[in-house]
Amino acid sequence: MSKYEAVCVLESQAVIGECPRWHPTERVLYWVDIFAPSLNRFDPVSGETASWEMPERIGCFGFRAGGGLIAGMQSGIWFIDLAPELALRRVFDYEVFDPDLRFNDGRVDPGGRFWAGSNHESFVKRAAALYRFDPDGSCTRMVDGLICSNGLAFSPDGQTMYHSDSRQDYVWAWDFDPRSGTISNQRVFLQIDIQEGRPDGAAVDAEGGYWICHVGGWHLARYTSEGKIDRVIGLPAQRPTMCAFGGADLKTLYVTTARNPLSEQALRKQPLAGNLFAIKVDVPGLPEPFFGAAD
Repeated sequence: MSKYEAVCVLESQAVIGECPRWHPTERVLYWVDIFAPSLNRFDPVSGETASWEMPERIGCFGFRAGGGLIAGMQSGIWFIDLAPELALRRVFDYEVFDPDLRFNDGRVDPGGRFWAGSNHESFVKRAAALYRFDPDGSCTRMVDGLICSNGLAFSPDGQTMYHSDSRQDYVWAWDFDPRSGTISNQRVFLQIDIQEGRPDGAAVDAEGGYWICHVGGWHLARYTSEGKIDRVIGLPAQRPTMCAFGGADLKTLYVTTARNPLSEQALRKQPLAGNLFAIKVDVPGLPEPFFGAAD
């Protein structure tokens, strides 16, 4: 039995809560609700929250070194500024003619580039891809043949990139060059049994442990860098979507969850679905790199 306890810290009731990100200087957690669509902020000390309505579905984001955020949304990659008032500017047009395609999971790499993977809402068509957006404004299609890009994370030494497809039920590992942003030597890191929940959002801790949410499976799990499972933490919500380390010591694991596509009957049995959870862990996470600022 796990010694770790998932505690509900915010009754967000998100349709699809996703992409939690801890801001190291503001000491708050940002996250999105893809289908609201909204960008949200939570202060765990004061309990204060804020929410910004987005013009289209928002799947992922990272923090920019010069302030504000970079986000993968429905139509492309956007810069978002929150102060002095909300301002958005699209910096990459997705240029696809399929309304079922949108950006989904993503994050900033150790070299300060933004990676964003797309998702096809049919969950069948292999039309999605993983993109790399560089600080110079160039955008490169890096991985093709995906259905629902997910699980993106980087090892503590910056030499390995993890990436999954929630509908192919694999997590892959790639050799990663933090200087050039190139990837090579793709291999299977994990093969997920869908009876345990499909692979969703992920994070890596300071020891190289790969934490991933098993959406549909009521839990998240930690795998060693060798791909061996060593911790499983249950949640009172069937659909955990992504995890992120936060707190002053980065020893709080925040987990977003989803209500969609649960039926009304299922939701009556799990009233905490869609809420934000926190778990105290003993191994700290890694601080998130900022877009445009190489380590």
